[in-house]
Amino acid sequence: MSGKFRLLHLMLAVAIVGFSAATSRFARCEEMAYPLSAVVDTTGSIFIADRELPGVWKVTEGALTTYFKGEKKFRTPLNAVRCLALDHEGKLLAGDSATRDIYRFDDAGKPQPLTKGEIGIPIALAVAKNGDIFVADLELHIIYKVPTAGGKPVEFAKVVAPRGMTIDGDDNLWIICHREDLLVKLSPDAKKTVVVKGQPLTAPSFPAGIVLGKEGSIFIADGYNKAVWKVAADGKPVKLFAGAPLVHPVGLAWHGEKLLVTDPKVKGLIDVGMDGKATKLEIK
Repeated sequence: MSGKFRLLHLMLAVAIVGFSAATSRFARCEEMAYPLSAVVDTTGSIFIADRELPGVWKVTEGALTTYFKGEKKFRTPLNAVRCLALDHEGKLLAGDSATRDIYRFDDAGKPQPLTKGEIGIPIALAVAKNGDIFVADLELHIIYKVPTAGGKPVEFAKVVAPRGMTIDGDDNLWIICHREDLLVKLSPDAKKTVVVKGQPLTAPSFPAGIVLGKEGSIFIADGYNKAVWKVAADGKPVKLFAGAPLVHPVGLAWHGEKLLVTDPKVKGLIDVGMDGKATKLEIK
């Protein structure tokens, strides 16, 4: 074999190995593009709304798979998915601004529309014990109530600039807003209480996700401050954690005893413990 031929043979072998390794990595490593919201079910599986997939990912035992992938075409289901929740039976709900609708995933993993496109921008979801679905509409500044089986949304209350929403064991809604008052609570009969007046987070702030903790504590994801805030019973926010690995945290959920933070800028999920330590979730 001539020297030139041996060199060409070696170069071809290296190229084949490199291509094989690259395609293997691509096959193994699906990646989130712009995750906005996550929920954790009773088995520990995590569902993630990804605005630019577009669709929903599922993480089971650290492995990432596509749960539902929508079309890139506007006004198709989950083309602009923004929020997730689990209903009273544990079924996945998703809010989509492209179709202005809420979807429930059926047993086959297919999204079924619930409101016939009568929501504006569904930015957050919460579900009452009886199955009623509450939707925070960022466009119309309204909290809607949707019957369990779906149907026409009914205005429940007006709330300025809602961004995040959760519900407690007594069916009170807790709503994070980025204008006027930071945190308001709505009772089951829609009576409004201001919990945190004004916008006391360090300016500029971008309050988004919210979860409730033990002993009346409240946690808020703040994208611009790269932080998770804790609001104690006295209503004063203090930073639980700020800085790397957080870049633009927007979603919050409980992941065991830790907070699961959704961050579109790091294209992933971050666990934040009550000890103030944060770790990016390793996903295969």
